[in-house]
Amino acid sequence: MGVTKNIQSREAVEKIIGNAFPEKEMTGYTELSEGLCNIAYRIEFSDGSKSILKIAPQFNRTLLRNEKCLMNAEVNAMKLAENIPNVKTAKVQYYDTSKALCTGDYFIMECLEGESLVSLQDKLSEEEKARIYSEIGNIVRDISGIKGEYFGPLYDSAEKFHKLYDFVKMLIRNVLADAEEKNIIIGGSPEEILFLLEAHKAVFGEVSPVLVHYDLWEGNIFVKNGHVCALIDWERALWGDVLMEDRFRRHSVNDPFLKGFGQTVFSREERIRTLWYDIILYLTMMTEGRFREYPDDSQYRWIKPYFDLSWSELKSM
Repeated sequence: MGVTKNIQSREAVEKIIGNAFPEKEMTGYTELSEGLCNIAYRIEFSDGSKSILKIAPQFNRTLLRNEKCLMNAEVNAMKLAENIPNVKTAKVQYYDTSKALCTGDYFIMECLEGESLVSLQDKLSEEEKARIYSEIGNIVRDISGIKGEYFGPLYDSAEKFHKLYDFVKMLIRNVLADAEEKNIIIGGSPEEILFLLEAHKAVFGEVSPVLVHYDLWEGNIFVKNGHVCALIDWERALWGDVLMEDRFRRHSVNDPFLKGFGQTVFSREERIRTLWYDIILYLTMMTEGRFREYPDDSQYRWIKPYFDLSWSELKSM
C-alpha cells in the first residue's frame, strides 16, 4: 500500500529462507497484503510446514519519528507475550539484523491458524461479533497483567521514562513534528495542543506501566471457529497505560469489548487520558500517508473528524 513495503524477489526470499533453514526446501511463497508498513510472505516447505517471513522497510527509508526499531520491538514483545493465557502468539524462528541478505531487518515466525477479523466481519452475525469483541476485552486485560519497570517503546535502545506524562509528551511532540514536516492541517496549533497537555499533566500521575499491544485493529486479530485464536503485529507494543490500546479509541470502542475487559465506567482522569491517546493515534493516522506516499488522502479524510471530536471534547474537560 505504501512505499515503506520492502518487496523482495523470489530469488531474494529463497536466499533468506535457505540461510535460516538449510535443511528445508521452500516450495512456494505468497505475499500477505493486509499489513500497511512491513512486507510479509507466507512460506511453504516441501514437508508441508509453513512459516511467515516479515521484512522491515529499507534501513534508509524515512518513517515517522515514533516508528523506531519496530522489528526489534516486535520480537521483544512476542517473547513477552508467549505465555499470555487465552491467545496464541507466534514463536520467532529466526531473526536477522545484519542486512547481509536484505536491505531491512527481518524475522521468520511460525504460521498461525485462523483468519483475520477484518476479512470475516461481513460474514459474522451480531451475536458472533459481540462474543469476539468480548474475548478481545478479556485478552487486553490479560496482556495488561504483564508489568513493566518503565514507560516507553520495547526496542532495546529505547529511551525509558519513569513518568507516563513524559512518555506521552514525547509521543505527541514527535507526531506534531511529523505533521509540521509534511504540512498536515490538523485543526489545532502545536502550541495549543502542548499547552493543554501540560494543563492535564496531573491525570497521568497514578498509572503503572503494563504491556500494551497498541495496534489491535481487526486486521491483527485472528479468529477460528468463531473465537479469537491469535494476535499478530506486535511491532508497536510498548510499556504504557492499558487505555492506550487501540480498542479504547473513539472509532473502535464498543460495549462488548468493555464488558469483556471488565470496565464500562471511567473516571474523569481516565477519560482525559483516553482522549489524549485518541489524539496521538489520530494525528499519526492523519500524517503517515504522506510519509508512506499513499495514493490518496482517504485515510486522512476518514480519521480527521474523529480527531476533531476528541480534540473538542478535550478542550471542554
